[in-house]
Amino acid sequence: MAITPEAWRKRLHDLEQKNLRRSLAVPTGIDFFSNDYLGLARSPELAKQIELAIQAFGQPSHGATGSRLLSGHSALADEVEAYLAKWLGAESTLFFGSGYGANLAVLSSLPQKGDTILYDQYAHACLKDGARLSPAQRFSFRHNDLDDLSRKAQRATGILYVVVESVYSMDGDQAPLAELVAWAEAHDAVLMVDEAHSTGIYGQAGAGLAVELGLADRIAIRVHTFGKAMGTHGAVVAGSETLRSLLLSTARPFIYTTAPPPHQLLAIREAVKYLQKQPQLAEELQATIQHFRTEVSRLKLPPSIHLLDSQSPIQGLVTPGAEAARDAARALQAAGFAVRPILSPTVPTGTERVRICLHRYNTPQEVSDLVHTFARLWANATL
Repeated sequence: MAITPEAWRKRLHDLEQKNLRRSLAVPTGIDFFSNDYLGLARSPELAKQIELAIQAFGQPSHGATGSRLLSGHSALADEVEAYLAKWLGAESTLFFGSGYGANLAVLSSLPQKGDTILYDQYAHACLKDGARLSPAQRFSFRHNDLDDLSRKAQRATGILYVVVESVYSMDGDQAPLAELVAWAEAHDAVLMVDEAHSTGIYGQAGAGLAVELGLADRIAIRVHTFGKAMGTHGAVVAGSETLRSLLLSTARPFIYTTAPPPHQLLAIREAVKYLQKQPQLAEELQATIQHFRTEVSRLKLPPSIHLLDSQSPIQGLVTPGAEAARDAARALQAAGFAVRPILSPTVPTGTERVRICLHRYNTPQEVSDLVHTFARLWANATL
């Protein structure tokens, strides 16, 4: 019998009482909840392209054998990082196994004691976790509020790091990047932008929102992940050669982890190549987003239920209260739509919502059916 301390059972019970216990479920229903915005994770054409690249590589590709600083480095890793740097308009990139690991690496290693980290209150958990691991002092500022950022900056010492996402994962809205870049330059601050939910969707060949806005060379640190719209896995930190060398020398999540296997690097490279030849994918996604928002705008919803202001694939129907959001999600799931409720503390109390992720492969009929089902459930007072 497995050893299970009573304290674990009590903690799990406490989580259940607070509606905070999580569980795993095999996805079913029409996909309105994954991050596969462009459908690359399910693309047979891309799968074939990756398979051919692995065959052409001609070497066993199922393991890297060690960390990059020991036995795991390769000419392929150099080649792919250089290729990604060119795509992203950066001097260099450094590969990490995930976006979580990349953000953890940057914030746990670059800011030093006496420095200051200011992060948007809606920043992803991995950014906050990285800040917690840093010896620097840290404060949050109100979401997308440069006035509050300026007030908090008055408490800053040392090098000031400002940390934001280009597209936020829960609300789907964008950071005011142009204003943030100008603010950082005026205050001699280091701006870090997590491009997880913009990579593949915005910019030339999906190079991100900073590239689309012409700001890439004015941002010190960009993190791009490949497990969302790019349909693969892994991440890079993009910036200067100095940034790359410093992370390579000091970032524990890089130094002490096994390098990516060759097939992972090849899959990322081929995903970028594929996307560069398929600009219509992002256009089709935008058409899906606009259709969804048009359909919702025709509904007569009560004041307590509203659609968040987002032009990204991440849409949120705010249904305040944990039980209300759970009930709405369950009802939609029962109707065949794969959606998820987002509850406090992931989002502020009173802004619980059904989070809807849109994809280029969601048909207009599927989108309309989702919206009309939500409206019917609400009208029948089942939410």
